[in-house]
Amino acid sequence: MKEKQNMKKYINQLFMSAMMVGALTLVSCGEDYLDTTPTDSVSDAQAAATVDNAYMTLNGIAKIMTIQHGNYRQGFCGENAIIRLYENYPSQNYNYNSYASGWADIHNQTMHSQDNSIYNNYAWYYYYQIIANANVLINRIDDATGSDADKKFIKASALTFRAYSYQKLVLYYCYRWIDSGNGSSQGVVLRLDESTGDLAPSTLAQVYEQIYKDCDEAIALFKESGLDRTAGECWIPNENVAHAVYARAALNRLDYAKAASEANLAKAGYSLMDKAAYKAGFCNPTSEWIMGSYGSADENNWYWSYGTQYACNGYYAGATENGAGSIGRELINRIPDGDVRKELFLTESGLGIDASDPNAVEQTYGTIGLTLNAQGKWSYLNKEAYQKAEDYVKAHQVAGLAAAYSAGFYHIGDHLKYWVFDTPGVGYLPFIRTSEMYLIEAEAYYKQGNEGAAKTALETLNKVRNPQYSVGNLSGDALWNEIMDYREVELWGEGFAWSDYKRWNRPVVRHSFAEGGNAHTAVAKTIAPDYGNKWTWVVPLQEIDYNKGFKMGPEKE
Repeated sequence: MKEKQNMKKYINQLFMSAMMVGALTLVSCGEDYLDTTPTDSVSDAQAAATVDNAYMTLNGIAKIMTIQHGNYRQGFCGENAIIRLYENYPSQNYNYNSYASGWADIHNQTMHSQDNSIYNNYAWYYYYQIIANANVLINRIDDATGSDADKKFIKASALTFRAYSYQKLVLYYCYRWIDSGNGSSQGVVLRLDESTGDLAPSTLAQVYEQIYKDCDEAIALFKESGLDRTAGECWIPNENVAHAVYARAALNRLDYAKAASEANLAKAGYSLMDKAAYKAGFCNPTSEWIMGSYGSADENNWYWSYGTQYACNGYYAGATENGAGSIGRELINRIPDGDVRKELFLTESGLGIDASDPNAVEQTYGTIGLTLNAQGKWSYLNKEAYQKAEDYVKAHQVAGLAAAYSAGFYHIGDHLKYWVFDTPGVGYLPFIRTSEMYLIEAEAYYKQGNEGAAKTALETLNKVRNPQYSVGNLSGDALWNEIMDYREVELWGEGFAWSDYKRWNRPVVRHSFAEGGNAHTAVAKTIAPDYGNKWTWVVPLQEIDYNKGFKMGPEKE
């Protein structure tokens, strides 16, 4: 009896119904508010009873991606936590040296086999919440009151949310495709209805087959509906989002022809932002935001928003010596001056300093011109270097926003990419951008042996960021390294870097200052592609204990 009660508790937590998304009701706020911002529903039956209710349920699903999840510690706020813990920290070129020793287990991927850790459990819990809520709409919307066009659009959006979530789950809990025996290895549990009973995991091939199927159906329904989301509602999936999710899934499945074709379709109507927009703070949607979070101050996550700790003018950068995250020194130094992306980091060429000089840059935390003295107080190491950093930051201040790094601490590689427009960390967060689609095309074409098309995709993107850019005569490994470098720099901090290296079967190699890099010694490690169960998180213990289907192993085709 106790085991059944525990199972019920676990299932209820993991597969929260639409009514459990939050505390708002259908009548708790003004009608206009409910139409334009992420909100919550009150029950499964009501969630899809009418197209108006169903659209609010879509908003509720989007809200799952931004709210603090009460079953976890503070800071587990949907996609925010995935970007930080599963992608940025364990990657090669995201440094946060003030916290590196304390977060070394995450940086160094030593927790993948800890099946009872919240860090192992969270992504599973979070994405299955989205899936469960999407399933309510997918399975009920056809019977809703309202127009057929609205019902098709809502169902398509829900299918896209589900595909998005399964595509993410396989990155973390499954082998990379090249290690999967052509997809015969264990995938995840394919829950496609509202049931919560025992269910065996599918094979990885079956999971990808379902992602493809969901995307195909979503795209067809979006077209049939003739509708699109309201302008500015970047958190609601539309046809472009479905194509983008399809492209991501195909790329990770190494289905390069499909990845390239879907990425091309995803870009339609979402032009690359110009240099001015790129420098405007990444806190408001631009022309190329295909999908992003809702981020207005009326739904503030306060100290657990992404911007609070990781924006250059967020709370941490304004009140502590910790900074807001730094790019890998070796990577950014390979990017030529004149590129707007390089301009948004404190680099050696930009500042005119040598980061390997201990008289200019402190060699543990990377602070520029400052060091901790014997009394544990910060003091000047090099006033000239400090002044250069301060002047550079002030020269790149975004008009109308709070000052960057107002605490007065600067680190080599510090970014000026992510900003907030309200305290302590309010801002929208990009999930899918047009630039990613160009980079998917470049990778997919290269892998198909079409270097000409790969160069065209890369050059189209990079010339917008740096008018002087030319891919030149690069070919073979040199071209591939160029594609990888620019993918890392373009998408830095957006939640791709770790899973990209996993797909590429490429080791993470972090160097300390003494070794020519800028990583803290606690995380200056080499992490081989076969380390830690091939970079694969084990399925959480709670799922194994209470879903007896896992004892059967993956279903076979």
